[in-house]
Amino acid sequence: MKNNYIIKKHEEFNNIIQNGKRLKGNIVTIYYHPSEDNKKYFGFAVGKKNGNAVTRNFIKRRLRMLVSTNQNLFSNKYKYIIMVGKGALNYPYNIWNQDLVQLIGKVE
Repeated sequence: MKNNYIIKKHEEFNNIIQNGKRLKGNIVTIYYHPSEDNKKYFGFAVGKKNGNAVTRNFIKRRLRMLVSTNQNLFSNKYKYIIMVGKGALNYPYNIWNQDLVQLIGKVE
C-alpha cells in the first residue's frame, strides 16, 4: 500500500467518522465516505484500551496486512477508516480476515 493513500490528518478522520457510514463486525469496524478523486484511501485507528504502544502498532501492522492482501475487494470510490475493538488480539488472524472480507462485501 502506497503512503499516498493513507489518511493521517485528524480532521479527515473526524469527517469520515461523523459524515460517513459505519459497518460493525465482531472484531473490525469500517467507516467509509465517498472519495472526491475516485481513489481508495485508508486510515487505521486503535484505541488505548487495546494495550500499550507496542501492542497497538502490532494491531495496525496486522490491519495494513489485511488491507493489502484484500486490496482488490475495496471499491475505488471510498475513503475507509478501519478500527478494532477491545480484545481484538484474542482472535486469530484468519478470523480477522473473515470479518473484514464479510464487511467489505456489505459496502455499497
